Amino acid sequence: MSLLLENLVGTETVIVKRDGRQVKFDSSKIYRAVEAALLDRGIEDHDFVQRVTADVVGSLDSGTLDIPTIQSAVEDRLMKSEYPEVARAYIEYRHDRDKDREKAMDVHHSVGRLLNRDKAVINENANKDATVFNTQRDLTAGSVAKAYALKELLPRPVANAHIKGDIHFHDLDYNPFQPMTNCCLIDIPAMLSEGFQIGNARVESPRSINTATAQIAQIIANVASSQYGGCSVDRTDEVLAPYAQINYEKHRAEAEKWVPENKREEYAMEKTRKDIYDAMQSLEYEINTLYSSNGQTPFVTLGFGLGTGVFEREIQKAILKVRIGGIGKDKHTAIFPKLVFGLRRGVNLEEPDPNYDIKQLALECSTKRMYPDVLSYDKLTEIEGDYKVPMGCRSFLPKWVDPATGETVNAGRNNLGVVTLNVPRIAIEARGDMERFWELFAERMEIVKEALLYRIARCEEATPANAPILYQHGALGKRAPEGRDSVSEFFQAHRATASVGYIGLYEAATCFYGPEWETKREAKDFTLAILKAMNDYATSWREEHPYWFSVYATPSESLTDRFCRLDREKFGTIADVTDKDYYTNSYHYDVRKKITPFEKIEFESEYPEYSKGGFIHYCEYPKLTHNTKALEAVWDFAYDRVAYLGTNTPIDRCYECGFEGEFKATAAGFACPDCGNDDPKTCDVVKRTCGYLGNPQRRPMVHGRHTEIASRVKHMDEVTN
Repeated sequence: MSLLLENLVGTETVIVKRDGRQVKFDSSKIYRAVEAALLDRGIEDHDFVQRVTADVVGSLDSGTLDIPTIQSAVEDRLMKSEYPEVARAYIEYRHDRDKDREKAMDVHHSVGRLLNRDKAVINENANKDATVFNTQRDLTAGSVAKAYALKELLPRPVANAHIKGDIHFHDLDYNPFQPMTNCCLIDIPAMLSEGFQIGNARVESPRSINTATAQIAQIIANVASSQYGGCSVDRTDEVLAPYAQINYEKHRAEAEKWVPENKREEYAMEKTRKDIYDAMQSLEYEINTLYSSNGQTPFVTLGFGLGTGVFEREIQKAILKVRIGGIGKDKHTAIFPKLVFGLRRGVNLEEPDPNYDIKQLALECSTKRMYPDVLSYDKLTEIEGDYKVPMGCRSFLPKWVDPATGETVNAGRNNLGVVTLNVPRIAIEARGDMERFWELFAERMEIVKEALLYRIARCEEATPANAPILYQHGALGKRAPEGRDSVSEFFQAHRATASVGYIGLYEAATCFYGPEWETKREAKDFTLAILKAMNDYATSWREEHPYWFSVYATPSESLTDRFCRLDREKFGTIADVTDKDYYTNSYHYDVRKKITPFEKIEFESEYPEYSKGGFIHYCEYPKLTHNTKALEAVWDFAYDRVAYLGTNTPIDRCYECGFEGEFKATAAGFACPDCGNDDPKTCDVVKRTCGYLGNPQRRPMVHGRHTEIASRVKHMDEVTN
């Protein structure tokens, strides 16, 4: 629009929304609605749209208006115009919008989408196998919970914003219908040392590493069934080392009786080494054969790599060797647990660091199985205040000092949930007007705040008895006394986090600066300003409330599809924005562009400072199994620049023809480039879904995520011996 139409009704005019909110009058919404109605009848007449909009705005009184008043004015003007048939299209458009809103809150419609196998529903989570009964039961319950939450539980402005796609209230199938929390860093050290309870069984401290890993598997299964997000075991090698020591002492005592003196140490270590390998192999198999109550493999991360003792080293090597070996007779790549290897100067970064040899094994494992991802100790400590593994795939805890003890605590803390802002939509609606962008941004952030505060309040309605493993038996670091009804002590004093998510900085900048904006400093500064502004809001909310609000680079597994799909329906096809069928994750460089890993890391390195609640970087490589030095060069370059880095490299396998490498993308999934095999029973296809890996042949993903993966360009050319 070329006119400042708002001036016709006064700059102070406000609109009372259907959900009760009052927002600044925005004539561009009238313009877009009339334009859409015109285009629906195959008519393109921008002058007409401009005139109608100006006439409608001019007919309105200043002050406070409501939606029905504006709609009636538009309908009257269209009926008197040279295109009266457009009035019908406009009425139908408004009716369809109202109907879509009602459908989102209708249980019958929600369950019907599931029964009709709507792929946006059954493929929403790539870690769920929608063909099995327990997952189907979870999806059915989730469909009911979502509809009920939108209609009866969420504040009206929040529900309306979610339905429209202004924001996304994550995990509506679990929260707020139930007061469940998101992800956590399990307090494994205390649970193993002090014992715990599951059901009616009291479990005592283990007396071997084999028992310790068996207990960890049971803890993971129960935690995963008591929350809906990921859980992590930090410093796994250091946690398990004392239990490996017990094995060693048993074998040493045995050797005193039966083994010659000069062979006793070798005997005890060899037996302990085998115990360690067997324990870590059992843990990997148990995790991959577990199903949580919500119908998915527990989404668990193991952090390790910084221990330098003899048993810590053996545990690290066992974790990596087990993963390299694969699962089952066909040696499939294990999707879980996600492995995160800590890099630290003086420990394993370079020769002659004592664990440099284990870094080489980690490199081999990454080229063959894509995991481990790596954490740079110094950079992560600089960003977060101290070192710890992420919760799930990318959610980080800030450094926190317990006010009661004065000690720094990480284990046992958790996240209460995520609400994500649709940043590209704000940029589209601003139509090139930067001032308008920031006005809309401020309005939407208030909705995000309301959504998060509601989410937190709902979590605090839980009682310790709702999730005994979390609140009574140590997983969240404290043990609520018998009879305690409140869980607030687990969350308040900034102990727990709540995440302000975002998506699509690439698309937002494209709306203002064009699709090649990454090379323009002004454009990049705009994207950084968005995160800085979000971070400022989060900081101010922390000062108002006893919870730690943090900015979070949303994984956007299915949201990359949902937001783009909704915006394409509303605004049409926009080149390099809605035409791709996906929105770009967080702050990532456009996946379609050819740059080097070093350029990508350098470009993205500025963003995590304002996205401390969650972030990850990754680079795309060709097959690297014969050139781990190439990958090591990237890890080393990244160490002082980014804190968290993933490796994406082709590891697909066809068991029909023997091909190993990268399967080609098809409309339905992926297929062997040599023989065309796409049978999940005879091929192993592994792709990085977002922060974690997925097997899209066995558990398909939504269309937008599939398209994004297929669009990724290698950041390094082919390498050979």
